[in-house]
Amino acid sequence: MAKEDVIRLREETGAGVMECKRAFEEAGGDFVKAKKIIEEKGAAKAEKREGRETSAGRIEAYIHNGRVGALLELKSETDFAAKSEPFTELTHNLVLQLAAMPALNEEEFLTQAFIRDETKTVKDLITEVIAKVGENVKLGKFYRIEL
Repeated sequence: MAKEDVIRLREETGAGVMECKRAFEEAGGDFVKAKKIIEEKGAAKAEKREGRETSAGRIEAYIHNGRVGALLELKSETDFAAKSEPFTELTHNLVLQLAAMPALNEEEFLTQAFIRDETKTVKDLITEVIAKVGENVKLGKFYRIEL
């Protein structure tokens, strides 16, 4: 396990250094396996936080060429998490997703393949951010208008 691998894993997953080292040890030094271990632990963390109240958050708007507009609310437990880089980046990516891929309801939106990485769904992105910020994150209201 090289220091560079730990740094790369940390950058890709947002996990702590010690968590990355433990994942490498558990995976026998295999980067792909270590990343999968961290992702599985992140999903377990997200599941634990699922029932927690989300009273803070962020609203993001996007207008494309004056013809398509999207407005999205993403909720978190605290204002601190809502102002974090992973959360603001997620909010921006989700409003772009909504503008590009219309959704009739929350379930349809959460199960869409992400436009920038079709191996992930919108729900997967939210789960990753839950693991990074350590708080419950939920999709709030969202609207899309097109001429």
